[in-house]
Amino acid sequence: MRLTHVNNMGIIFGLPVHQTFPLILTIGVVLIALFLYYRYAPFHSRLIKIALGLFIGGSLGNLVDRLRFGYVTDFIDLRLWGNFHWPAFNLADFAMVMGAILFAYLLLRLKISPKRG
Repeated sequence: MRLTHVNNMGIIFGLPVHQTFPLILTIGVVLIALFLYYRYAPFHSRLIKIALGLFIGGSLGNLVDRLRFGYVTDFIDLRLWGNFHWPAFNLADFAMVMGAILFAYLLLRLKISPKRG
């Protein structure tokens, strides 16, 4: 692992896209996550709150950087084997990925039903 400095104009892990797409995607995903949280009862478990907090926090952190600077600063560079490097990322990217993985795992294990009342 090395610390580096990359100005990421794309989306997560530097995937290239038009500049407005990450903004729309981030806002849309955050709104959907918040809607699901308030609409469905199982989303009130502690682990779901942690997963959503990681995802929304990472998304909003990157969104603030993108709105403020026009890019996101990535600084973690992982060499997996040989000369293969995982694309540079930051802690917000890590939080979003871990939150999404935990969220997906919990969705597969929970029975979802609308809240009553």
